[in-house]
Amino acid sequence: MRVPLSWLREYVDLPAGETGRDVQAKLVAAGLEVETVEQLGTGLKGPLVVGQVLAIEELEGFRKPIRYCQVDVGRANGTGEPQNIVCGARNFRVGDKVVVVLPGAELPGGFAISARKTYGKVSEGMICSASELGMSDELPRPGGREAPPGIIVLPPEHEAGTDAIELLELVDEVLDIAVTPDRGYCLSMRGVARETATAYELPLRDPALLDVPAPNSHGYPVKVADPIGCDRFTARTVTGLDPEAHSPIWLQRRLQKAGMRPVSLAVDITNYVMLELGQPLHAYDRSRINGAIGVRRAEPGEKLTTLDGTQRALDPEDLVITDESGPIGLAGVMGGANTEIADATADAETGQVTGTTEVVIEAAHFAPVSVARTARRHKLSSEASRRFERGVDPQAASAAAQRTVDLLVLLAGGTAEVGVTEIIAPSAPHTITLPADHPDKVAGVPYGRETVVRRLQQIGCDVYGADDLTVTVPSWRPDLTDPNDLAEEVIRLEGYENLPATLPQPPAGRGLTERQRLHRRVGRALAGAGYVEALNYPFLGEEILDQFGLAADDPRRDVVRLVNPLSDAEPALRTTLLPGLLGALRRNDGRGAHDLALFETGLVFRATGDEPAAVTLPVDRRPTDEQIAALDAALPHQPRRVAVVLAGDREQAGWWGKGTPVSWADAIEAGRIVAREAGVELIVRQDQQDPWHPGRCAALLAVVDGEEILVGNAGELHPRVTKALGLPERTCAMELELDRLERAGTGRVAAPHVSTFPVATQDVALVVDASVSAADVETALREGAGELLESLRLFDVFTGEQLGEGRKSLAYALRFRAPDRTLTAEEIAASRDAAVSAAADRTGATLRGA
Repeated sequence: MRVPLSWLREYVDLPAGETGRDVQAKLVAAGLEVETVEQLGTGLKGPLVVGQVLAIEELEGFRKPIRYCQVDVGRANGTGEPQNIVCGARNFRVGDKVVVVLPGAELPGGFAISARKTYGKVSEGMICSASELGMSDELPRPGGREAPPGIIVLPPEHEAGTDAIELLELVDEVLDIAVTPDRGYCLSMRGVARETATAYELPLRDPALLDVPAPNSHGYPVKVADPIGCDRFTARTVTGLDPEAHSPIWLQRRLQKAGMRPVSLAVDITNYVMLELGQPLHAYDRSRINGAIGVRRAEPGEKLTTLDGTQRALDPEDLVITDESGPIGLAGVMGGANTEIADATADAETGQVTGTTEVVIEAAHFAPVSVARTARRHKLSSEASRRFERGVDPQAASAAAQRTVDLLVLLAGGTAEVGVTEIIAPSAPHTITLPADHPDKVAGVPYGRETVVRRLQQIGCDVYGADDLTVTVPSWRPDLTDPNDLAEEVIRLEGYENLPATLPQPPAGRGLTERQRLHRRVGRALAGAGYVEALNYPFLGEEILDQFGLAADDPRRDVVRLVNPLSDAEPALRTTLLPGLLGALRRNDGRGAHDLALFETGLVFRATGDEPAAVTLPVDRRPTDEQIAALDAALPHQPRRVAVVLAGDREQAGWWGKGTPVSWADAIEAGRIVAREAGVELIVRQDQQDPWHPGRCAALLAVVDGEEILVGNAGELHPRVTKALGLPERTCAMELELDRLERAGTGRVAAPHVSTFPVATQDVALVVDASVSAADVETALREGAGELLESLRLFDVFTGEQLGEGRKSLAYALRFRAPDRTLTAEEIAASRDAAVSAAADRTGATLRGA
């Protein structure tokens, strides 16, 4: 909401020296979000006056049309003689009133004006356009004439020599307020003025306090078939409008400063009153309405062409305005094109101007939810829908209609008909019982009853009672529904900055759970290994599952779909972390970062199909434990996972040699890093799992209660997946489930014991069948070597003719160490032989060269 300070002063007598910055500080302290204060006319210095074009001489011989004009500026130049001005614009003619800046003046941006010779003539000033004066839009030309971009043409009633700075209100300050959904009343000058008056402790001149005639039976006929969707409808009729009447400059300038474009007099007046009182209005051309106006829900198959020229298929839930021919408007959103106000047009032969001369004014109150759903359904947000969605004062409809009628009579020469139609659904004012000390308890500050009552009265509440207050909420504050809302009003008006800062004291004995500790350890370990954490939205589009090549029965295809997704392209909750991570990798690679190692920890959502329907929890009290348990049971399974993705070089090239590209082994090592933080030794086996390459995919397993369980997969992505997703070749990934890893773990990881005794290293090369996995051989060696084995590492894999077909050699480095002594040669040999014997028994391994 853009609020011109000059307009605001009409309702609140602000101190004379108060600036926009001062008002901003007061409103921010009262809880409004004033984002900026725009300074209009900064650097503008006169003389800037109204001039009348007396003569125009067309200069020839130049690349573009140039005109040499004589302009009457009255006595503003000190002589009363016409000014000679060179101008290149062509949207004005002899007799027009224009804005002239004279020598000695300065325009915004430091542009000084002086008499100078140009195009062979001396130009004594400049005829100004809207952009040169810092105005947002040009003013429509009088008489219904189109005004292409160029010079400002003023209405003819302004005398030459009049100060144009004051006439066009060029110097002003505009507050730009970000209105939150609960402050819909601040989408009007009336609402902002009320907040300003409260902040300054000054009286408010309420623009809605008008003399409104009582409803009668002579007004335009209206039938409301849905009193829930429309609980108030006021209709007024004005006849005898002058189609040539144009909006006065003050009205156009206020609309421009508030961010709206002047259109025509009738439309400008409805927009002006909406900005002033917060009540959206609509003006119908009465000659285009067929019979009585109605309010109902749309019928199947109905269509409506709205004012933006779009034909819309209506939904049975849409609330529409109708006449006997069908829908003529979307209630609270936008009117129909077939009843819009006609522009003034002149007959080419007779010169007679025709246009709308009779209008019916609609000022209604529509249900916020209905308007919001219609606007979203048709993707049609308007100034009216923004206000109705946030709540409009239903009591202001009659005053807004009267204000519109008064302005049409004053500015368009119309006549207000005596008929007044007003349909009101019965309703009672909303009252709240509030203990007088409730705001004290909420804020922890002793405000006292008098302060509470005073502050509530300032926002428009009627307050009665002593210890227990009965508060009647004003009609323009539908957001006040319970005692806490009233307490918040008292607290914000007393000043959030006055609340004491106290640190809560947490109860002793609480800390992170084991699951939380593991989550943090995993993040620190991966970051220490060179990975960068990338947090992604937990949403996905199902087409990426097709790009992954997942089978139709893959559990990852059982997604949970959102009823109201943030993006139609990602309507489901993720079942794997990889889509978000791979998207982040692709974006970074596209922006020049090619060596990437990213990780993410988070929840995935796996629907089982057995979840019961979710229960609706009460909002006026704490839900019971049974209700919370029932709601939890309706949620999908949400295991915590960790994933990494890698691309590019693990070690960059340099003077030291070639770089080392990432490989499937790096992805597996990332899984081992994570597992070590849980105290788990992973078992790695070959696997085939989408979206990984079938020959470069590993299954990561852990032992739980004596059984091996799958905790994740790692390896290189399938080439078709990298191509479909636009990823670098040889992109690798790992994903495993932390919850399963935690069950396989030993809890807290104990720090390793560092022995002061020397280590003994023994290398063994074992020949096994090609089908035997290195993991099985490694397991056998560990169990056979016993407690003296500190670590083992596979450092070579060899195949060749000398081993025979279907055979391979696996070479391991075994490190032995005792915690309390130096091992003897006999102990080392015995442990090595026991390890080799165990491998031979379990895998059929033979010692190479034996």
